[in-house]
Amino acid sequence: MREYGFTEQMAHVLTQDRERAGHFDQFWGYLLTLVDGRTELAIQGANWAMIEVASMVNRAGTEITRLPVSPKDLAGWVGRILDGTISHKMAKEVFAAMWDGEGDADTIIAAKGLKQISDSGEIEEIVDQVLAANPKSVEEYKAGKEKAFNALVGQVMKATRGKANPAQVNALLKEKLGGR
Repeated sequence: MREYGFTEQMAHVLTQDRERAGHFDQFWGYLLTLVDGRTELAIQGANWAMIEVASMVNRAGTEITRLPVSPKDLAGWVGRILDGTISHKMAKEVFAAMWDGEGDADTIIAAKGLKQISDSGEIEEIVDQVLAANPKSVEEYKAGKEKAFNALVGQVMKATRGKANPAQVNALLKEKLGGR
């Protein structure tokens, strides 16, 4: 806990048995390299990995030692979440494909066209189109209806087939709608 800055709960989950601790130790080493030693970022990634791995292990009724995703590939997947290449929603799809043996994260992202759109100019263009096509939602949002904002976010995500960076979409919409 002192060395990595883990919470007591994280430390407990990761050290329940020798196999899990060994797997995590390998994963952690790869992940720290990917994030240039930034522990706080690695902890975010470790949380993601713990949740997804535990979920898949439980669903498959298997053990951590039979995990079909290597610690190195797991770290690569987490790296793509942390660097914004894929959204959290896309990450679940990529991890499921990795589990099914379709390749590493980069291979799956390329094959399925899952790279998140993070180009602010491209997102801004789509946001402008959505705002122009949905004047009623714009009016409702300006009148204080938060659901209208969510509807606009949904329209942008629909236009990008879920690939737009959600944080950028929210920020651009708020900026263009006058904040709040």
